[in-house]
Amino acid sequence: MKALIWKENKEIELVEKPIPQIQDERDAIIKVTYASICTSDLHIINGAVPNAIPNTTLGHEFVGTVIKTGSKIKNIKIGTRVCVNCETFCGECFFCQKGYINNCIKGGWKLGCSIDGGHAEYVRIPFADTGLTPIPNEISDKNALFVGDILSSGYFGAELCEIKQKDTTAIIGCGPVGLCAMQCAKFLGSKKIIAIDTNPERLDIVKKYNLADYTLNPLTTDIEQSVKALTNHFGADNVIEAAGSTDTFQTAWKIARPNATVAIVAMYESPQTLPLPQMYGKNLTFKTGGVDAIHCQKLLHLIKEKKINTDFLITGETQFENIIEAYKLFQNKPDNFLKWAIKYKK
Repeated sequence: MKALIWKENKEIELVEKPIPQIQDERDAIIKVTYASICTSDLHIINGAVPNAIPNTTLGHEFVGTVIKTGSKIKNIKIGTRVCVNCETFCGECFFCQKGYINNCIKGGWKLGCSIDGGHAEYVRIPFADTGLTPIPNEISDKNALFVGDILSSGYFGAELCEIKQKDTTAIIGCGPVGLCAMQCAKFLGSKKIIAIDTNPERLDIVKKYNLADYTLNPLTTDIEQSVKALTNHFGADNVIEAAGSTDTFQTAWKIARPNATVAIVAMYESPQTLPLPQMYGKNLTFKTGGVDAIHCQKLLHLIKEKKINTDFLITGETQFENIIEAYKLFQNKPDNFLKWAIKYKK
């Protein structure tokens, strides 16, 4: 089968690999139908993910059909369409029992990082009974493409904030995760959403799909003063940082009101500094980490009920054989480009 691997020289290559086989009783093999490219894939190629192993097949955002299962898989049958959780988790350890599946003792973020992922024709999924979620008949594979990663990441960011009714939530970064976080924050009860980005095309997407109440561009306005003006001079009740730069990290705590929560869901390629003397007295709570994608079934239900939609994130569709070109475009994407839908042969 064809598989896309990354190399230590920051290059990618489409190679031949054997079709994966069942290695454990809780494994499943799926045939990939759709996949997408995530910014995290680029972080791996750039050497910014310490646990990533060279020559591993990339990809952790994909859906497919189950073609083989281990003897202990009872909840998913062969032929079932499934979305794949970006986290591999046993469901039994201390962390899994508390819902912290990113820290699973036997798993965590492995697919496309330290074990072969979804940018291949077939994939082995460890702990498939926890990591695969059946897709309802009313939802297409493409509708469900982002459930296991970026939609879960957006929900994770909103959930970290413990949003209360009538809260104002500021979201920094109008990329796919930030756009998902806006929908999830609104679903969880936020009364006002403030979207912040330097890219006017992305702010236009926010306006087009009514994802936020206010849009602010740091290149044309003083963000700290603007947020205060929209919040009775307090600042935002919650801030979700989904951009991942030094400037946005600093903006996040500056626009938060005293005693607010700042949720960091972006992945950084360099260390960030907490200026504790300057923020002393704001009594902020910072929450951060890899996504605990434990709500895939709920998110599929919300898509089915048309309460959340991610279809607009798909800027272009291409065939799997063109995936190297897709990566190049994604890495140097135009301002209005969001996500690929990469289609595999049936």
